[in-house]
Amino acid sequence: MTTHGRTAEELMFVRTYTLTRGRTKPRHLLALDTVLDAGPGRPGPAQAEECTQILALCREQRRSVTELAGRIGRPVTAVKILVSDLLDADALIVSVTDAYAASGTDADGRPTTHLLAALSVGLKRKWPDAIAYPQAG
Repeated sequence: MTTHGRTAEELMFVRTYTLTRGRTKPRHLLALDTVLDAGPGRPGPAQAEECTQILALCREQRRSVTELAGRIGRPVTAVKILVSDLLDADALIVSVTDAYAASGTDADGRPTTHLLAALSVGLKRKWPDAIAYPQAG
């Protein structure tokens, strides 16, 4: 299907390029399963309509990056860029999920591997240029 000589794919590319203002990489390291919650801040007046949709979804409940992309029908990379903008405005916050909070320690009181993995991801996001230590195999 074409509109004025452009295919739907071309129109989607142009819309995505406009949506991200030509940016191709988010400022924050975000995984597909990063869970987000609404924060106290507000997006700037020049933010895309999709930012309003993302905030509305996160106000309903915590959402992953992947779920947000699916719900608003935009590519994951574009959503990561918008989420980065919203994180900068404190309109979104990265959330530690209930699964990690509820099972933060195992039977002997030590942190679970899930909690440690979540902590590691959070630290890498906060300080991406820090010295990397080898992963335990």
